[in-house]
Amino acid sequence: MTARPTLPIPRLSLWLTHAGMLAEQVLRAFWPFFTISMAILAALMLGLQDLVGVEIVWIVGALALLGLLAALVLGGRRFHVPSRTEALMRLDASLPGRPIQALMDDQAIGAMDADSVALWRAHQTRMAQRAAQAEPVKPDLRLADRDPYALRYSALLALVIAGLFGSFWRIGSVAEMAPGAAIAGQGPSWEGWVEPPRYTGLPTLYLADQTDPTLSIPQGSRITLRFYGEVGAHSLTETSTPLGTEGATEPEQEFVVEQSGRLRIAGPSGRDWALDVVQDTAPSISVADVAEAEAGGQMKLPFAASDDYGVVSGGATIRLDLDAVERRYGLTVAPEAREAIEVELPMPITGDRADFTEDLIEDFSQHPWAHLPVTITLTARDAADQESQSEPYMTKLPARRFFDPLAAAVIEQRRDLLWSRDNAPRVAQLLRAVSHLPEGFFRSDTAYLRLRVTLRRLEAFTKYDLKPKQQEEIAQALWDLAVIIEEGTLADALERMRRAQERLSEAMKNGASDEEIAELMQELREATQDYLRQLQRLAQENGEFDENQQGQNGETLQMTQDDLQRMMDRIQELMEQGRMAEAQQALEEFQQMMENMRVTQGQGQGQQSEGQQAMEGLAETLREQQGLSDQAFRDLQEQFNPGAQAGESEGNEGRSGGLGRGQSHEGQGGRGQGSDQAEGNQQGQGSLADRQQALRDELGRQQQSLPGVGTPEGEAARDALGRAGRAMDEAEEALRSDDLAEAIDRQSEAMEALREGMRSLGEALAQNQQNQPGQGTQDGDMQANNRDPLGRNPGTNGSISTDDNMLQGEDVYRRARELLDEIRRRTGETDRPQIELEYLKRLLERF
Repeated sequence: MTARPTLPIPRLSLWLTHAGMLAEQVLRAFWPFFTISMAILAALMLGLQDLVGVEIVWIVGALALLGLLAALVLGGRRFHVPSRTEALMRLDASLPGRPIQALMDDQAIGAMDADSVALWRAHQTRMAQRAAQAEPVKPDLRLADRDPYALRYSALLALVIAGLFGSFWRIGSVAEMAPGAAIAGQGPSWEGWVEPPRYTGLPTLYLADQTDPTLSIPQGSRITLRFYGEVGAHSLTETSTPLGTEGATEPEQEFVVEQSGRLRIAGPSGRDWALDVVQDTAPSISVADVAEAEAGGQMKLPFAASDDYGVVSGGATIRLDLDAVERRYGLTVAPEAREAIEVELPMPITGDRADFTEDLIEDFSQHPWAHLPVTITLTARDAADQESQSEPYMTKLPARRFFDPLAAAVIEQRRDLLWSRDNAPRVAQLLRAVSHLPEGFFRSDTAYLRLRVTLRRLEAFTKYDLKPKQQEEIAQALWDLAVIIEEGTLADALERMRRAQERLSEAMKNGASDEEIAELMQELREATQDYLRQLQRLAQENGEFDENQQGQNGETLQMTQDDLQRMMDRIQELMEQGRMAEAQQALEEFQQMMENMRVTQGQGQGQQSEGQQAMEGLAETLREQQGLSDQAFRDLQEQFNPGAQAGESEGNEGRSGGLGRGQSHEGQGGRGQGSDQAEGNQQGQGSLADRQQALRDELGRQQQSLPGVGTPEGEAARDALGRAGRAMDEAEEALRSDDLAEAIDRQSEAMEALREGMRSLGEALAQNQQNQPGQGTQDGDMQANNRDPLGRNPGTNGSISTDDNMLQGEDVYRRARELLDEIRRRTGETDRPQIELEYLKRLLERF
């Protein structure tokens, strides 16, 4: 016979399988023993033996011991130690083909046949490969058939509860119930707890479990004691309260620990502790960084606060530092008494308040102390109502900055008026001087009209003693006026773009913060994009070009939004690097390029589309509304200063348009006769109110045929024109009531809504044209010269951008000198066309 091969079974798999079978036998045999043991231990840890008489304790204990003994005997009889063979059989049963049994078998027949022997060995080889891949078999630890009521889980749950809420040391109380100590078991006992203040987050201590003779507890902890048994068997002595307690025997004792001392319980099982009280320290708070103004004008003040158990709340008190104020101009008079500014500090919503850093963000732009020296004192309070203050932080109260000189002047007069009502005559005088010659000084008629109305109310209030409520009213009006001047309610996109360029330039000169410059840069980007859209729309509608924007040799300087975007990115990059001089120069170059820029198009369209007709109609309505507003304004001026407008008729003539030009007026109702140019359009119309009504009806007719239905831009245009119509209705009612000031305000709102509607309609038309193919520029309209002065081919669509290398292998400085010399040479040739000479001079000014 051939020798039986060694079983190629992984030892770890066999050992784990054998251990699992042993665990099955232990659980199945001794689960009653374990259940009874856990139940007895849980009852002792919970102290149930202290709640019943000693007889019951010993009876239940005897029965429990008998149950334990019986469970142990039955388990020993049922327990069977699994053998290695049984482990092999279980492992073999988990494998396909029972390879272990095949390896243990002998060849029964054909042992003398060589082919049969070879086949048998090949079979055992395959079985050995399967056996080598054996995995340990998981044991079956289910006891549901043996414990249908889950008594083992009930005992385990009781043990877990005892571990959480009981004490292992309570088991020792059973020893006191021995036959010789039965009387002591029925005698006096006590319990006690130490409850720290809730805000500390510390757990309650059970005094019977505290073995350390020294207890460290927070200040304000509450100690509760209960004495059981005969009154007087136990007594309390403590020195942790201001008055202390000496030999108190009441069944219930309760006191709050205020100082370190001793706690002594005299009597059976008495204890003695030294109480070490941990003081609750006051919170600390300080300013973490400099106060600065964010882009929107809000003050940002970082601060840091800490406390041993956490800060509950905090506040900031801002007071005027009068000694540091530069007492000039309107600040020379004594200021009116104002209460300090009180604001709450923001607290972390999540996380730990024991040590944190936060930012106080508040907007004080409209406060009279804006940009004036102040002291900021921070206050922090903890849960123990302890309060601490920071050192006064001196700074100028951060607020919104106005870069427009006129807006800054209005804000300064507003500050002087709020500083003291005694400044009212001086403020009125300065505002009157500012508004004396508005032509060329106010970019918006709305701003000028608001200033005049505010000035009239201020002078009227001052004449009859300015009241605090009236002071606040005028201050709010001046603030709104400054915002209008700063942000602008300009007539067209070009003026908005120029305004954004001026504000950015002023911000760089005045050392504005990074947030303010970033906001102004974004405003310039939006205004430039709006300007490009308007230029493209007008070129597409009119089919004509502005002749004074042509460049050298009649070629058009063509730009794309990508080119402008790169220039603005370069300006912002220079500003972020702190190279303000270079950024200012780049901004000036950008301004000059925008002046020379035009948007090209293909062949003009012979017939206007529906959208073009709608745009022209709205533009005409806007011009007529502007004319009505100008005439109402002149009537308002004549009400307060009759005859003073005769010398200004020419200036007003130049500023007004459409229906607004007039030479004479009749009364306060605004009736008048138009100029020769306007007479043809105004025949049959009476008062300004009637003309306003007619203009409103015309706008309603235009709304009905407005294109762009269903598109977001078209719906936005309709909403804006709806607001314009409502404002026209209110203006008509004001005109019929002879309230010219109110009518002018409503007319200004109507014009703003009209402009917004025209912008939205232009976007809708541009979007519609983008969706229609075949409306690009024609090849025949491209510039004749295909190379620029640097020898590069132009980019796509006639833009100046190109991927060609500008240097083309040459030295950049040498090439730049050659170009500059060539420009100077051509400038000296007086026989060149005048338009070319002007273009060359602009190039020399830039470079």
